[in-house]
Amino acid sequence: MRILLIEDDNRIAAFVAKGLRENSYAVDLASDGDEATYLASINTYDLFILDVNLPRKDGFEVCRELREGGNSKPILLLTARDAIDDKVSGLDVGADDYLTKPFEFRELLARLRALLRRQNDIRSPEITIADLHIDTMSRTVKRGECLIELTTKEYSLIEFLAINKGKVVGREEISEHVWDDTFDPFSNLIEVYINRLRAKLDDGFDMQLIQTRRGSGYILNDV
Repeated sequence: MRILLIEDDNRIAAFVAKGLRENSYAVDLASDGDEATYLASINTYDLFILDVNLPRKDGFEVCRELREGGNSKPILLLTARDAIDDKVSGLDVGADDYLTKPFEFRELLARLRALLRRQNDIRSPEITIADLHIDTMSRTVKRGECLIELTTKEYSLIEFLAINKGKVVGREEISEHVWDDTFDPFSNLIEVYINRLRAKLDDGFDMQLIQTRRGSGYILNDV
């Protein structure tokens, strides 16, 4: 999942981005409201973490512009303010949730998981496809009773394929949701990671879950 983190405090931004990347999220950073709306206009994000107190354009205005522009992805507001009026204002302009600074990072992660499950209409934190089991809370993957050891990027990729189970997803869609803005569209990185996942998840099993649709992309399927 790809997140745009909009925070003007470099120390907080670095801390949050590091933690998110360690939890398998791809993260882009914006330090002011103008940069945030620009990045949102040229990239595809699964969720926005938006500080209220921003230079040039505050978080309320950014949130309002995103919604007026038709962006329906979840928005989590971060702010040092704890007044009820500010919380109401944030929700009124289209935010989905509100977290007051200082916060526990594990609470931030829990709120992100809840928002993403709601966005993707996932009722349970566990996704099951045939004998493949993905626990989105613990970030663990099993095939049958076998625990599969994955890197953070391998996990991000299999989770994205699982959320889109039964649907063919192309290279562009994968790069938009699993990698950040440093991804080189001319590289073969996606193919490399698909092959790594096949080696870990499909080798030795009769049913091959990760399938290629030549010219279209990849699909995670149980048929």
